[in-house]
Amino acid sequence: MSTSSSAVSQLKNSPLAGNINYAPTVWSRADALKVNENDPTTTQPLVSADFPVMSDTVFIWDTMPLRELDGTVVSVNGWSVILTLTADRHPNDPQYLDANGRYDIKRDWEDRHGRARMCYWYSRTGKDWIFGGRVMAEGVSPTTREWAGTPILLNDKGDIDLYYTCVTPGAAIAKVRGRIVTSDQGVELKDFTQVKKLFEADGTYYQTEAQNSSWNFRDPSPFIDPRDGKLYMVFEGNVAGERGSHTVGSVELGPVPPGHEEVGGARFQVGCIGLAVAKDLSGEEWEILPPLVTAVGVNDQTERPHYVFQDGKYYLFTISHKFTYADGVTGPDGVYGFVGEHLFGPYRPMNASGLVLGNPPEQPFQTYSHCVMPNGLVTSFIDSVPTEGEDYRIGGTEAPTVRILLKGDRSFVQEEYDYGYIPAMKDVQLS
Repeated sequence: MSTSSSAVSQLKNSPLAGNINYAPTVWSRADALKVNENDPTTTQPLVSADFPVMSDTVFIWDTMPLRELDGTVVSVNGWSVILTLTADRHPNDPQYLDANGRYDIKRDWEDRHGRARMCYWYSRTGKDWIFGGRVMAEGVSPTTREWAGTPILLNDKGDIDLYYTCVTPGAAIAKVRGRIVTSDQGVELKDFTQVKKLFEADGTYYQTEAQNSSWNFRDPSPFIDPRDGKLYMVFEGNVAGERGSHTVGSVELGPVPPGHEEVGGARFQVGCIGLAVAKDLSGEEWEILPPLVTAVGVNDQTERPHYVFQDGKYYLFTISHKFTYADGVTGPDGVYGFVGEHLFGPYRPMNASGLVLGNPPEQPFQTYSHCVMPNGLVTSFIDSVPTEGEDYRIGGTEAPTVRILLKGDRSFVQEEYDYGYIPAMKDVQLS
């Protein structure tokens, strides 16, 4: 199954997008075969097993720096602010004690997604983060889970739009507006009380729960297109269609070498990077557009997509896992990227394969949920780091920040910084 022809024909009558005509860029199996997990220029440095932990009371994972709609990471009155997916640690809860009465942190960590909440942290230094607490009070979000998105500072009055994912039941892209208040002592995020669901998967461009019970639809990242000035949003999705109905044809294969025509069960991996356009800059009304990038037969997850605009190019980044790759292709957990000269593509996979920054083979699960910022800094969280034998240490805390250089279609790892170093690129003074 292909989305290209139907997507284009339906888009011509788009009331919000206007006269836009594009076909999704295909991340092909031939592209993915070029992934090199041992290339030092695209490999994240090893994380030491003696890493510090931000908090003994909560796990954190997906990290969302406060930013403006052009991607600029901002501080407010000198305070840097990040949001994280957060869950309490349960060292004394009987359900997380093993047969010897010891805390089973691994099981606690694995259960975190079901109790994920948006929390915030603030700092004067861009590190040394101070825990601020919940963004929304319990019961404000209409579903049981609060999953990742993007906090946007709207103006110098301190208004913030938090785009995020409402999950279970269902999955919907949502928005809640609040404000930031600062003092010499710290930061408060206030008045995040009214959540508006914006849209769900439509079954035409993006797979629904009815089409696939393990569908992906999440991770909104809004932005202003530097060319046309309109407000758009990228998000993670799966290509529409009943599970198992997709075809891995010649386009999805790409120019594979002999012996790579057999794809096994690759038709079940149907990840894509989705796009939506807003009616205006208020972001209150949205229209779903066709995917920008599809990965049918390559990978099932293209999580947390986001842009960096540099040198007149559109750098579109996403994160993905080794375990979500299709039969016959593989790659590390980490950042994947695509570059083009226009928002609607066509895009080219970075470094020929798409891989931008992967975990080292000897520590394949050390970090995840990378966020590439316009200054080239990349933040992520520590998942698990090997210790002795088959054992490993659970993270649930910020990883060391690294810097990558973007040079045309290529990327290069350059430097490593402190744990959780997320400096502001600009300070906004509230009026």
